[in-house]
Amino acid sequence: MSRITPKILPKIEIPRLPLLAIGLILATATLAHADDKISLLLKDHKFQPDRIEANAGVKIEITVKNEDSGADEFDSRDLKREKVIGGGKEGIILVGPLQPGEYHFQGEYHAQTAQGVLVVK
Repeated sequence: MSRITPKILPKIEIPRLPLLAIGLILATATLAHADDKISLLLKDHKFQPDRIEANAGVKIEITVKNEDSGADEFDSRDLKREKVIGGGKEGIILVGPLQPGEYHFQGEYHAQTAQGVLVVK
């Protein structure tokens, strides 16, 4: 009968950098979650509703559905956001957290009629 001698395995070092990277990726994915979700319609070159409200101090997701046949650009200097949304398409704009106040936006291609304001309370 032969005797089996146990082998002692060398200690394996797990690199910490990849684990840290995975943790950061998971944390970033969690941070992308919006607390307030708002739907906005662009029809006949006007935002409907033209006044939307959200809570202060949280992330806000604004979904803009463009029901016009042509593209328009959601544009806001106050929010520091621009996004072209094709005719019949949807676009998502992420903002915040924001301080209480009023943040104006417009449809850049039809700025005389496509006007709106985000009121943060």
